[in-house]
Amino acid sequence: MNHKRYSSKWQRLQELLVTTFLGDIPTIAFGPKLRNLAYSRIFAQMGSPVYIQNGVEFIGTNYIEMGKGVYIFKGVRIDAKGHENNRIYLGDGVVIERNVDIGCLEDTCIHIDEETFIGPDVSIAGPGDIKIGKHCMIAAHSGIYANHHNFADPKKLIKHQGVIRQGIVIEDDCWLGHGVTVLDGVTIGKGSVIGAGAVVNKDIPPFSIAVGMPARVIKNRIAKDLVISSD
Repeated sequence: MNHKRYSSKWQRLQELLVTTFLGDIPTIAFGPKLRNLAYSRIFAQMGSPVYIQNGVEFIGTNYIEMGKGVYIFKGVRIDAKGHENNRIYLGDGVVIERNVDIGCLEDTCIHIDEETFIGPDVSIAGPGDIKIGKHCMIAAHSGIYANHHNFADPKKLIKHQGVIRQGIVIEDDCWLGHGVTVLDGVTIGKGSVIGAGAVVNKDIPPFSIAVGMPARVIKNRIAKDLVISSD
C-alpha cells in the first residue's frame, strides 16, 4: 500500500513538472512538438503525431491513452483521477475542442473511439462507464453524465445517499446537436440524430431522429433503398 501511494505521488509530481513547464508554451513557439516529446513519457499510451495546444490540464496521465492524430485544444481538462481502475481512451483522429471537461471518479472507463469530434464546452463525467463510438459528432455545450444521485430518504443529505452508475453507450455515427444532455443508463443506437437541447433519459433505437425534453423518436432514418454498413 505504501509503495502504491509513493508511486502515485511520484507520478503526480512528474505530471506537474512536465505540464507546468511545457503546458503553457504557445503553439507558435514549437509548443506542440515539445509537449509531444515530454508527454509521451508520462501517458499510458500516446500515438504520433498528437497535437496538444497550450493551456490543457491532465490529471492521472498514466491512466490516459490516446491514438495518433488526436487534437486537443485550449482549456481542455482530462482527469483520470490517478485511480488504478480508471481509464480514459481517445482513439485515432479524435478531436477535443476548447474547454471540454472529461472526468472520472473511481472505477471509471471513458472510451472515445476514432474520428469522433467533441465540440466546445462539452462535459463528459463518470463514475459510470461511458463509451462513445466511431465518427460521432457531439456539439457544443452538451453534457454526458453517467451517474444518478439517490434521494429517496428525505432525512438524509442527498450527497450522502450515494449514486447509481449504469453507464452510457453512444454507438457509431451519432450526431448530438447543441446542448444535448444524455443521462445515466442510456444507449443511443448507431446512426442516430439527437436534436438541439434534447434530454435523453431512455434508449434511442439505431438510425432514429429524436427531439425534446425528454427526447422522443419522431422519425427513423432507414429507407428501403438504404444500405446499412456492417462495420
